[in-house]
Amino acid sequence: MRHCQESPPGQLLLAIRQFNAGQWYDCHETLEELWIGEDGEVRNLFQGTLQIAVALHHWRNGNYGGAVSLLGGGVKLLSSVSDACLWVDVARLISDANQMREALEELGKERMYELDSSLIPRLQTVSIKNEVPL
Repeated sequence: MRHCQESPPGQLLLAIRQFNAGQWYDCHETLEELWIGEDGEVRNLFQGTLQIAVALHHWRNGNYGGAVSLLGGGVKLLSSVSDACLWVDVARLISDANQMREALEELGKERMYELDSSLIPRLQTVSIKNEVPL
């Protein structure tokens, strides 16, 4: 079982690159392999981030309901995670996902593609003090 203060595994670094490149389905696949074997905070980090990646995939493909629902579900899972976990800036991801969900709800299904692209979440990394050696 991993702890939030540890260095991220290589697969998470890959998932971060995929997420930020807009390869949200691939990111989902990468994170799915990670979350299945975890529990606790780290599991919620992987699963919550996965849900936000899938939400973005749904948004791009015109699935308004799936996008809004999964943005909310991802935030709910991430809300039980430390503000920073495995170098991921969880607090920022929660804030960004909430902003996108609110903007989508204001736009509605018919205008969802008018979303300001600056509202699309990106995974940011931060340094974590007191890293636990692997």
